[in-house]
Amino acid sequence: MNNHTFFHSVYLNEELCNGCINCIKRCPTQAIRVRNGKAVITSQFCIDCGECVRICAHHAKRSHYDRTDILSNYKYTVALPAPSLYSQFNNLNDINIVLTALIYMGFDDVFEVASAAEIVSEVSRAYIDEHPEKWPLISTACPSVVRLIRVRFPNLIDHLLPINPPVEVAARLARKYAVEKTGLAPEDIGIIFISPCPSKVAYAKEPLGTAKSDIDGVLAIKDVYPMLLPLMVEAEKKPMDLSRAGRIGVGWGSHGGEAAGIVTDNYLAADGIENVIRVLEDLEDEKFSNLSFIELNSCDGGCVGGVLTVENPYVAQAKLKKLNQHLPEVVTRAPSDLAEDEINWTEEVEYLPVFRLGTSMKESIMMMNRVERLCQKFPGLDCGACGAPTCKALAEDIVRGKANETYCIYILKDQIHSLTRSMNSLVNSASAYEMKGNDYRYIFKQYLRTLLSDISLLDAALNLNKEDKDV
Repeated sequence: MNNHTFFHSVYLNEELCNGCINCIKRCPTQAIRVRNGKAVITSQFCIDCGECVRICAHHAKRSHYDRTDILSNYKYTVALPAPSLYSQFNNLNDINIVLTALIYMGFDDVFEVASAAEIVSEVSRAYIDEHPEKWPLISTACPSVVRLIRVRFPNLIDHLLPINPPVEVAARLARKYAVEKTGLAPEDIGIIFISPCPSKVAYAKEPLGTAKSDIDGVLAIKDVYPMLLPLMVEAEKKPMDLSRAGRIGVGWGSHGGEAAGIVTDNYLAADGIENVIRVLEDLEDEKFSNLSFIELNSCDGGCVGGVLTVENPYVAQAKLKKLNQHLPEVVTRAPSDLAEDEINWTEEVEYLPVFRLGTSMKESIMMMNRVERLCQKFPGLDCGACGAPTCKALAEDIVRGKANETYCIYILKDQIHSLTRSMNSLVNSASAYEMKGNDYRYIFKQYLRTLLSDISLLDAALNLNKEDKDV
């Protein structure tokens, strides 16, 4: 198994977890199991997409992010509002109102991620045109999609667009401009991203395509939103002229916005992690032809559907579309002094074989054959009562040494029935052949101990799924 260590924004609050199976059924990488009545997240499988946060009715899945008091850690702070932030407010017709409210909130300056998105769009158009041999190029703006490709679709890694996402470009330019403006040392300047999702929180701590991110902290849109509402009332009276983004940049907040910025009809755009996986599977099978660009967003509706937002993603899409009607097409162009490391990847994204069963080809084949044999023994219902999402997932857990066959309550039930029949046969044999008392009691006790042990296992298996109505 790969020894790579992972930082994750998504985590479990065990006190709130009831051991239901909603999360294991929705996790796109089958990273969650229910063991001993609680969910368990397998770190190396998790891509921080936030689906478990979205689906958990008990709010046991959470996301790590910073609190607003992080602003006091720096002499000068710059807010990086995601384009999706603008879509959270009703009747917004001037982005400057939101940006001015961020200044009132305590930031010293703002640098729109939408502005950096326009730069990334311009650079991406040129890269796509210059590299037809890599078509279709896959967007790298969504960290969860890049992580998914890194662990499940190694053949597609070469198709990743090797350009930093807008949030990283915004962070680097914001720090550079703040140093020039204030004369402060770079470490005295706090670059704070206002994020719609846990995926970008994880990116700030463990970036892809670069050794270290320039993002110093990440706030959740859902935390900032209620703080901005009263401040926006004041900001509306006299908004500052702060916005430097047009339709292309702001449009990145919604599904299809990035592709619109590429300005091509030769593209495919998909949102929602399950749809993304289907596209990647078909792409790996070479079912697409003549595409130059593929935009993929793990959240429904794009970034407006992130689990750290407050608005319905489809309502937010409509709001963003209406807001864009008032904007020019493009405001920000790529600066002439844009450095290579500010815009391009400096490190390769490598395949991490976290799902590989064995350490060698021979061992992997042997383990896969065992998985197939186990799957033939299981009922194939994928009920989740064992704490794994599918029968195949349980078989893989068994082969990895993390479970056993009796986790399947159907196999356990059959074992108990078999043992009961054996005990009944023993009783009949004792009566028929007048077995000596001591021999009879000893064998009977052994059967009884085994029966009680198996019943305990059955109770434990049933408790894993005590809230599932289908079992």
